[in-house]
Amino acid sequence: MLHGFIPPDRFFAYLTWTDIQAMPDKENTVIIQPIGAIEQHGPHLPVAVDAAIASAVTGQALAKLDASIPAYALPLLHYGKSNEHWHFPGTITLSAQTLIALLMEVAESIYRAGFRKFVLLNAHGGQPQIMEIVARDLHQQHDDFLVFPLFTWRAPHDAGKLMTEKEKELGIHAGDAETSVMLSILPDQVQMERAQAEYPHGLPTDSLLSMEGKLPFAWTTRDLSRSGTLGDPTVATVDKGDRIMDSVTNGWVQVIEDIYRFRQPQAWKDAPERSPS
Repeated sequence: MLHGFIPPDRFFAYLTWTDIQAMPDKENTVIIQPIGAIEQHGPHLPVAVDAAIASAVTGQALAKLDASIPAYALPLLHYGKSNEHWHFPGTITLSAQTLIALLMEVAESIYRAGFRKFVLLNAHGGQPQIMEIVARDLHQQHDDFLVFPLFTWRAPHDAGKLMTEKEKELGIHAGDAETSVMLSILPDQVQMERAQAEYPHGLPTDSLLSMEGKLPFAWTTRDLSRSGTLGDPTVATVDKGDRIMDSVTNGWVQVIEDIYRFRQPQAWKDAPERSPS
């Protein structure tokens, strides 16, 4: 089915052009673009992990959302900027320039149709900066276009309560959390017998620099991992995945509600007129 995890009545691509033309309150209708990636996730997970999570989080959140709030999901964008993983077969990557151009042109079409609230719901940790560039440029071009560059895991959730301290710090790719979520949403595509724990090799010690954080260094995955895994997937469970998905989608319901109510600050409009000198 084309809609995948998205509820059919919330799937933008199932609307007709006349449905869209006649839609009331388009200015406050929330249009969500789920964005993932097709990239290696160790020997035990499919390359579709980020795409699957983006779609599942979007779909489950929309299913929980109050029916009175107008919100629709666009078709999932499977490909992303994944060049940190390109040494591993199966990774498909767009350049930053291509991804920016693609998102800008999708957004322009949404704007032209009369919508003014556009969410980039990104599930791939290698491209939040792309989302931020796109959002800022779109709002600069159209000051009535409210664009939200959001990362799946920054919505409120309880995943941290289920992970060890080491996993929370270093388990950033195909580890406990992502494997547990995949056991919840696509269990038939997880090969737990192949799962192996591997944490980053050669990280600097007694240094202000880190793999991720306030003072990061550039890296590709093969610099840090032989298997492509960064974390411990061997302890992943369906129960943890179900609990993570329930909490993160509850968080996204709150986010979508906030976006529906959001009004852009406009200090420039409220400024008092200056008297001529």
